[in-house]
Amino acid sequence: MPHVFEPAPTGRAKCRGCGRPIEKGELRFGERIPNPFAEGETTLWFHPLCGAYKRPESMLETLAQVRESAPDPEALERAARGNSAHRRLPRISGAERSPTAQAKCRSCHEPIARGEWRVRLVFYEEGRFNPSGFIHRACRKEYFEGADILAPLLHFSPDLGDQDRADLVRACGDPAGPPPPQHP
Repeated sequence: MPHVFEPAPTGRAKCRGCGRPIEKGELRFGERIPNPFAEGETTLWFHPLCGAYKRPESMLETLAQVRESAPDPEALERAARGNSAHRRLPRISGAERSPTAQAKCRSCHEPIARGEWRVRLVFYEEGRFNPSGFIHRACRKEYFEGADILAPLLHFSPDLGDQDRADLVRACGDPAGPPPPQHP
């Protein structure tokens, strides 16, 4: 069965990319994959833009077949092409300030200081996105091979307030970025 765009018949499904509910009647993207736990196929549901960021190859394949049923196909294609060009971009799961200094960066292997911006990472395995650690904001260019990650970072960080979003945009615009805030 091919991948599909369709309106959600209920509001029970959650997006596999961002984890938020897909509202009833909202257009969603369904990626059909072999069922890893039984015979047959299963469908992974995504908000369309989440699908473009997290499963770019499937999105591009679907857009080539059913472009007319996709919401804003140009934006979806642009996001999917950008993420398919760099193998690590689909791993982005958002940004946050580090609550402790316990996590180590997957790129430089140094601790991420408390209050410093970090990028959350996930790996796709058997139809699931599993948490896989963090990287320093400053290590993003090396880890993501120079790709611009601001759009997916902001997309997968919906809980950030306006001030935090503005701080993240400023921090990602400057390679060194502002110093992390001092906490008592």
